[in-house]
Amino acid sequence: MKARPGSFLARVSLFTVAAILLSTRDAFAQRDQMPLAFLGGFLVVLVVFLVAAYVYSALALQTIARKTNTENPWLAWIPVANLVLMVMIAKKPIWWFLLCLVPLVNIVMLVLIWMGIAEARGKPNWWGILTIVPVVNIIVPGYLAWAD
Repeated sequence: MKARPGSFLARVSLFTVAAILLSTRDAFAQRDQMPLAFLGGFLVVLVVFLVAAYVYSALALQTIARKTNTENPWLAWIPVANLVLMVMIAKKPIWWFLLCLVPLVNIVMLVLIWMGIAEARGKPNWWGILTIVPVVNIIVPGYLAWAD
């Protein structure tokens, strides 16, 4: 899961998994409570993982904002405001934020914004393209934040 794009995706994934699991609870309705305990344990582990991913992405974005001398780095912790912060770090027009809210267009816009963030950190802009690669997109914010 990724920052900023990932925080929204993480929340949607959480609600999707919860809806699927809750809709199947009648199939598991038995006298013993094992399936319910499994569901509860699964959701606890999922929530802990998603919180850890959100903290990682927010810390990375806040560090990038500080290193690029962008105003208000604390916006990294606010779910929608972190998109505004990313646009400010990338030095793109603020209306690009609105394009990040449009489905399918947001994929292209976020790649372009991450390319701008990579350039602002003095890294090659192809690091922004790596945000569409599933496992590598976890590494990109950390690399841009803490690599010298």
